[in-house]
Amino acid sequence: MNARRLIAVGLATLCVAGCSLFGGDEEEELPPAELLDFEQTMDLQRVWKAKVGEGTEMLRLGLLPAGDGARVYTASYDGIVTAFNPDNGKQIWQTELELAITAGPGVGEGIVVVAGGDGDIVVLSSADGSEVWRATVLGETLATPLVTEEGVVIYTIDGRLRVLSRFDGEERWALQQDLPALTLRGSAAPVLIGNTMAVGFDNGRLMSIDLATGSTEWESMISPPSGRSDLERLSDVDGQLSAVGQDLYAAGYNGRVMSLAAESGQLLWAREFSTYTGVGVDWNNIYFVTDEGRLLALLRRNGTDVWRSDVLLRREPTSPVSFDLSVAVGDLEGYVHFFSSIDGRPVARVRVGKGPISVAPVVIGNRLYVQSENGELSVFAVPKTEVPQEEPADESEDT
Repeated sequence: MNARRLIAVGLATLCVAGCSLFGGDEEEELPPAELLDFEQTMDLQRVWKAKVGEGTEMLRLGLLPAGDGARVYTASYDGIVTAFNPDNGKQIWQTELELAITAGPGVGEGIVVVAGGDGDIVVLSSADGSEVWRATVLGETLATPLVTEEGVVIYTIDGRLRVLSRFDGEERWALQQDLPALTLRGSAAPVLIGNTMAVGFDNGRLMSIDLATGSTEWESMISPPSGRSDLERLSDVDGQLSAVGQDLYAAGYNGRVMSLAAESGQLLWAREFSTYTGVGVDWNNIYFVTDEGRLLALLRRNGTDVWRSDVLLRREPTSPVSFDLSVAVGDLEGYVHFFSSIDGRPVARVRVGKGPISVAPVVIGNRLYVQSENGELSVFAVPKTEVPQEEPADESEDT
């Protein structure tokens, strides 16, 4: 168990530095798996890179790039929000906010939304970075704000979900889940599915909620708590949720990896695995890393094993993301690893810097964006091979 990820939620927040804090002898921690040599078979190109702000010291914030089809946006812990041209990395605008940003940006409907550690919600115009409105909520936000046609969805670490008006920030509705005494640090970003959103809570529950009213459509227990102590009963849904069509995929700590029908919540299949980073998907497979760093691929349709890899054991890998014909995963030493989506073989590896990568890489368009803990953004692409065109046949007739 990586106990640094634990926090106690009560009258105060307690950051846990080692399992010995809970009593008992501290076990010797095994080192991260060494990087092995392999033949790189994936043609990978770094398109551009940029400094997006000052870094953080493993605070595990919800800061990751977002795009709207025309621009790419980033946010940094020291309050800098930037818009880039995705083709060449040229800065279009930059806004400096006097707050510590802990989540975002959320993008859509012509706005860019970031959240601060003290409950500040700031909405900027995506056109020029000017402030549109700001609001204050109670609680720190670590989940990327979700922008919908009418509202901005904010999920704070105290288990409260709010929908604010997209136009002026007025609260439309809110709901709250009771939290256990001990949870992981982090929050799963809500996922939009039609007129509802799927939300994972720190009590192990997954819920489908109507956007307009806040009413619960259905709920499912991903991680049923078990055991006697708070540590043994730790049950959390902090990782990335994924949806393909009307199928929803989710995973929990000390719980299961599951596929559900998004419309009804009906369980389609489940496997007993524990992960705190969540799941990534493509048209064929679902990908995730276990607590100890084992990377797995399961068939989306029934959850059967496709392949497993132990290359990243104890390297604190991020949630996997499907990119081109590979699966990309970041690690604690600033490396991005690429595995074949077919058989799990390593096909490429690149280091973006010395800072850890604690949030999953993001695919925007046909490029992969990686934001590291040291405040650097790196953008990668797979060059497309041009197919030579045959000379057109001479269709002229002899005279």
